[in-house]
Amino acid sequence: MVTIAINDENRKRLLAIAADLQKKSGKKINFDDVISYLAKVYEQDFRRPELFEQFCQPIAGVSFETLYAELIMERKRDEQRTGTTR
Repeated sequence: MVTIAINDENRKRLLAIAADLQKKSGKKINFDDVISYLAKVYEQDFRRPELFEQFCQPIAGVSFETLYAELIMERKRDEQRTGTTR
């Protein structure tokens, strides 16, 4: 067993997912079960190349430079909100 540190918001989110899974399965669910479920869902979605291709298609009428500048600007806003920097 390993201990991991998570913030309160993520703990609440994991609890909500655990409650949902427990309700659907009728079985007691712990954080390990939730993380296993999330990893499985991630791996299933990650293996869908058609989704990856869809998300990588260019957007008509918008340049890469414009989108990249917007991405950088939004990341800076996130950092200001959370007080983190890279």
